[in-house]
Amino acid sequence: MRWVRYELNGKTRYGMVEGDKVMEVDGVPFGEHAKTGNQVKLSDIRILPPVIPPTFYAAGLNYMTHRRKSAARTGEEVKLPTQSDIGYRANNALIGPGEAIVIPRDSAGKIQYEGELAVIIGKKVKHVSEKDALTCVFGYSIGNDVSERIWQRGDRTFWRGKNADTFKPMGPWIETEVDLDALVTKVRLNGKEVSNFKTNDMIFGVETTISTITRYNTLYPGDMIWMGTDEPTLDMVAGDVVEVEITGLGILRNPVVAEK
Repeated sequence: MRWVRYELNGKTRYGMVEGDKVMEVDGVPFGEHAKTGNQVKLSDIRILPPVIPPTFYAAGLNYMTHRRKSAARTGEEVKLPTQSDIGYRANNALIGPGEAIVIPRDSAGKIQYEGELAVIIGKKVKHVSEKDALTCVFGYSIGNDVSERIWQRGDRTFWRGKNADTFKPMGPWIETEVDLDALVTKVRLNGKEVSNFKTNDMIFGVETTISTITRYNTLYPGDMIWMGTDEPTLDMVAGDVVEVEITGLGILRNPVVAEK
């Protein structure tokens, strides 16, 4: 099932996607809800980020090629990590499909994409085992973890390098029926494929990451975890269009513009 969050006539709503139609729902996907009987064409709505999470988690350097490149930049020896590297992202940075990624006017200019699998939690859990971790997952979506690399290296908390307004495109919807091992992530820049990797070829998979987080933090319905990316992550400039596609989850497409 596909769940979409959208705006119509100035009101934000949730709906179920059925072909080229959206069936309006009263309530939220991971709570009580019911179909209203209203429907609208998918082409007639403005699609929003599929969730505004209570807490927005992100896994860092979760693919070996990406980790090798990071180590090469700093001159460090490549070592297999012994535990997940979990950080946070800011909701203010979330935008939907088609919305513009805005390069801040004082940016150093090195803006890069990161196509990622987004995991949306469907129920409250604490101390969940890896074996049972997927039972708390509601569904999956696509994220683009846009990064200003100069700021990222200089700001200890990534507060602007990762979290500036518009730096977290997400969508187009939440897909609930997903085979993680069948997923492939592709990124296209101005129509040219620039990245292609098996989505589930992570150092720490979804199950491990969820289990690790819940040792210390309770996960709640609507919480979200972005799972990291693989190489290459290339520069984007104003005028570019970036697309992230994950098998069965759709295509997330966003233009890049300069702040006026």
